[in-house]
Amino acid sequence: MAQIQNQGFDSSMPQEKWMGDVVLYQFHGFWFSPLLLQGTQELLNQFKPLSGDVILASFPKTGTTWLKSLLYSIINRSSIDQLAGNHPHELVPQLELQVYGPRAVSAPPHFPSPCSTSPSNRIFGTHLPYQIFGKTAISSDCRIVYVARNPKDTLVSYWHMVNTMEMAKRDPWPLEEAVDKFCEGFFPFGPYYEHVLGYRKESIERPKKFFFVTYEELKSDTKTQVKKLAEFLGCPFDNEGQLEEVVRSCSIETLRNHEVNKSSDLSKFIPMPLNSFFRKGQVGDHKNYLNKDMIERIDGITSDKFHGLIFKHEADCVKK
Repeated sequence: MAQIQNQGFDSSMPQEKWMGDVVLYQFHGFWFSPLLLQGTQELLNQFKPLSGDVILASFPKTGTTWLKSLLYSIINRSSIDQLAGNHPHELVPQLELQVYGPRAVSAPPHFPSPCSTSPSNRIFGTHLPYQIFGKTAISSDCRIVYVARNPKDTLVSYWHMVNTMEMAKRDPWPLEEAVDKFCEGFFPFGPYYEHVLGYRKESIERPKKFFFVTYEELKSDTKTQVKKLAEFLGCPFDNEGQLEEVVRSCSIETLRNHEVNKSSDLSKFIPMPLNSFFRKGQVGDHKNYLNKDMIERIDGITSDKFHGLIFKHEADCVKK
């Protein structure tokens, strides 16, 4: 608790044990670790988006790494080969972790050179919910891209990732516990459902500023969604060849085979192995891990929270 006080946060804020010895703190209705909480507070106090900025918002493990690669390649087509030597999280830094917060002091993010990224088209990522980030997001004409994913696949992917971390090596995180925490909303940046709903509402009301896409849509028809993304960002493709090159260079299979993304070294910015960001990337992989009761429990919450308000093919999100 002293750590929170030293970082300038109210030590009376609600807290909840998440996994192992990690405690999460509630901030404006959402849950954060102390490290992320500090970076979030600094971001809210200091970050001033520019009109040309592009910000990828997402709940963790919903396709963030893939979307960072796609956004970078759409905007910086002449520097698309940078993907081969730089991890996507280095090319598109996370605001609350890499740009602000304790890790930014010793290892500030960089934009590889040569690169066409400039103050007029900076690209950032954030896991902050709209309910917290909204006032900052709408303070300029920057564009926001949000990616959502089937909650069951999101949960399983997150569970796998956590178990690659140092803190889980001696005491792995049980899947049953992960399901309980997810359903109860006690997840970093959670609750998941409120996170998705916040951005979905804005994308309906402000379609010129917010682009909402699902991981499932991207997987089923990547070319169509990438073309729409480019048009939304104001840099449409001149021809089919350009579109196909971006899709090919940013395919999960291509990205996974780059040496930097196969490395077991810890990321300079995010305390996880670099290869932990590339697993299967499959739609419906949760079926290999969740039992019938777990699936029915999550499906029930999904139907209750999202009925008619989210995904174009919502029934598919629940059933897959």
